[in-house]
Amino acid sequence: MTKLGDICTFQSGGTPSKANKKYYGGCIPWITTVALNSSMINESNSVEWITKQAIEESAAKIVPANSIMVGTRVGVGKVAINTVPMSTSQDIVSLIEIDEDHWNKKYICKFILSKSNYLNSQARGATIKGIRIDTLADLHLPKVTLDEQDKTVNVLDVVDNLITLRKQQLVKLNELVKARFVEMFGDITQNKKGWEQYTFSDIATSRLGKMLDAKQQTGKYAYPYLANFNVQWFRFEIENLNKMDFNEADRQEFELREGDLLVCEGGEIGRCAVWHNEIQPCYFQKALHRVRCNQYIVLPDYMAWWFKYNCDHKGFAAIEGAKATIAHLPGAKLKALKVTVPPIELQKQFVAFLKQIDKSKSAVQQSLDKLETLKKALMQKYFG
Repeated sequence: MTKLGDICTFQSGGTPSKANKKYYGGCIPWITTVALNSSMINESNSVEWITKQAIEESAAKIVPANSIMVGTRVGVGKVAINTVPMSTSQDIVSLIEIDEDHWNKKYICKFILSKSNYLNSQARGATIKGIRIDTLADLHLPKVTLDEQDKTVNVLDVVDNLITLRKQQLVKLNELVKARFVEMFGDITQNKKGWEQYTFSDIATSRLGKMLDAKQQTGKYAYPYLANFNVQWFRFEIENLNKMDFNEADRQEFELREGDLLVCEGGEIGRCAVWHNEIQPCYFQKALHRVRCNQYIVLPDYMAWWFKYNCDHKGFAAIEGAKATIAHLPGAKLKALKVTVPPIELQKQFVAFLKQIDKSKSAVQQSLDKLETLKKALMQKYFG
């Protein structure tokens, strides 16, 4: 093993004053941690273009090409290798003067990525948390031959490429559903196909969840519940759910049933997913609307994609405070929404299509999960 600080020199970045116009509009690419992509970056990744005067008169510096850049604040542990000379913000430290006769820089990048959790655990700060250069310098890097480093990089690259492919497949499958939705129902915000329109409260009931209990997870009747962050588009993150006390009356009121639609009240408003008894019993807290559809008129899976289409196409712009998404969706506003509802048989055809896509997505997701587990195991094997 050898310390990272023993094989390189660390160079900090800086941000030229925005008040001085002579520092900007130059020919030197300047980046923040947003550009760090775990791979190679160039001038196309620049956030700003700064001048030579900015380099001469501010804390900004030129980072030589083929240096390793590491996020130390606002993106701790993110990495990239720059293929052209550039400059960075103070949130990035660059590793320069690495002996390439002994070290593969991609190997070093993957090593740093393997320590991401540790680096984030060391971050300190009252508002924006960051790590000291010493924390990076003290990392113990396995000292193996260059040939072994090359082999490690190649194996991990294969796994990373497969992971990227699986994620792209999931994106393409979602895009296929979006295209099918528009093909079948048209632009539901304009409703040029002339489908029936209902007030939300006429076709569905809604209920906000239980307020969080001060005795959370302490009582005899502590049960798992969904919070806002557990609800993603069309899926639930149910690993390590929080628990809360629900007495018998609460359980009757707040227990989730097959086909319930959970809609986020805050954050990315409208984000929703249909509950299919992923675990039983399970409940939900106040940041979520539980929607139960009149399934003779509207199906919950159609309703979920109705929310998605509206969120993507500013269909809620008429609601006060709406921008790209809605800042807050209280029950009264939810119940007053106007919903475009195609014939139920057409909805059923769409849901049947969804089920076929979901089978494909499930297979791809299982493959992705196995690959990510394999990557973790390999990272542990190579870097400890």
